[in-house]
Amino acid sequence: MYERIPGLRRRGFLAATTGAAALTLVGCGGGTDDTADRGDGGDGDTPKRGGRLRAAFAGGGASETLDPHLANLFADVARAKALYDKLADYGDDLSAEPRLATGWEADKTLARWRVTLREATFHDGRPVTAEDVLYSYRRIADPKQAFRAKASLEPIDLDASRATDERSIEFVLKRPTAEFPNVLAAFGAYIVPSGAKDFDTAPIGSGPFRFVSFAPGRSAVFRRHDAYWDGAPHLDELEFVVANEESARVNALLGGQVEYAHELNPTTARAHEGRGQIEIVRLRNSAMQAFCMKTDRAPFDDKRVREAFFLIADRQELVDGALSGAGEVGNDLFGKGYEYYAADLPQRAQDLDRARALLKQAGAENLKVTLNTSAVAAGFTEAAGIFRDQAAKAGVTIDVKMGSKDSYWSDILDNGTLCCYRSGAMPIEAHISQRLLTDSTTNATKWRHKDFDALYQQAQSTRDKTERAAVYERMQRRLYAEGGFLVWGFADWILGTARNVRGVATKAPANSLDWARFDKVWLA
Repeated sequence: MYERIPGLRRRGFLAATTGAAALTLVGCGGGTDDTADRGDGGDGDTPKRGGRLRAAFAGGGASETLDPHLANLFADVARAKALYDKLADYGDDLSAEPRLATGWEADKTLARWRVTLREATFHDGRPVTAEDVLYSYRRIADPKQAFRAKASLEPIDLDASRATDERSIEFVLKRPTAEFPNVLAAFGAYIVPSGAKDFDTAPIGSGPFRFVSFAPGRSAVFRRHDAYWDGAPHLDELEFVVANEESARVNALLGGQVEYAHELNPTTARAHEGRGQIEIVRLRNSAMQAFCMKTDRAPFDDKRVREAFFLIADRQELVDGALSGAGEVGNDLFGKGYEYYAADLPQRAQDLDRARALLKQAGAENLKVTLNTSAVAAGFTEAAGIFRDQAAKAGVTIDVKMGSKDSYWSDILDNGTLCCYRSGAMPIEAHISQRLLTDSTTNATKWRHKDFDALYQQAQSTRDKTERAAVYERMQRRLYAEGGFLVWGFADWILGTARNVRGVATKAPANSLDWARFDKVWLA
């Protein structure tokens, strides 16, 4: 017997199957009630049909592919979501919202879930079926491949899962998973037609745009899919242009060669904001900025040293200096503003006297430590220098060591003791499962505690959402007190658009449903 889980987000289950009006029910995705959040300034602009929008992204060179299961770069993901759909996606607060799925229901054990598909068609007219879903997930889970969503789909027993009819799937899980909708929304978990293999020359999806052409490392052109289940896009065509240097993207926008430029730096935004040439869009809370302390080795195997470092940080100075003010302060927890975030914990402030006292208690006076950083991400080298100066005031000597842009992320996963770190948006549950459990594959802080693992399993086995939220808060209180992530800020993700571009979401963190949502954009 399958039951709806009390309190689980089910926004959009009653949405109609056509048009933007369907999504006025769910508060996202292009309904007429949220135009002020989509860049039209609330001036009453009516969506206009037609035209080609050109969007500039940093790319991946000649190795680029349109295989949605290999999407890693922002350009890959933006192209993938134009061509394909997932069963669910993440809303502005990173909770799962239905897309190709109209709903999901769990049995009493939370280890079997029934998912129902909406009526949708692929670009060649075939209906999207349960068999297409199972083919897509089994392809992603292929042990011989390194597809993006493989780890996220791990809870599913795909051998036991089955189609119960053309538009219903029974997913059998390896263990109780209350947050199973997050699996359906996982990055890279796109649905492709059963048997699909030819992704770079004839890709067929169910997304809002159809394939026209693709030149790896240069451009991709897509055309409106008139039969799209969520309403046909306003644009006739969408072109993705590769421009790896930020200056090239900005100059193309200023020169009228593109209408949308992805990933601008704060200095650029400040120079052009309010000047009338282009529009600047800031997506808040898009990227966690942190220092990562290895909790399994000296000096950070002593929680007093970790607490001292929490108190050394002047977060506002880090945001102002490393992010040029384009962000807000963090509180040593991931996911500010997201579902389940422990917002009631007091905001930490710098307390150098208390930090020095803790270091003395730990026998770590005159501590010297190496901080690994790199130019791999905006603000990393600046943050390292600022924190070095802050630590000196507490008697701590930090040696800043520059690492390779090409190998930084793999280098710092297991090596060193302290490093610069950032993360894009994801559900708090996913952050915990991927980074903070004993067997997590990207556990950069080496946080390994069996009682913490048990709390995660308790949360996943808890049907009632209020009770589940209480478990997540308990876990976050533990991390706030003695975890390994010194989360000092959350950076804005900055976009630039031409003045005639409308419909760009302003409240959607990068990686969420309404980010790069070109089917809801129009040219005024």
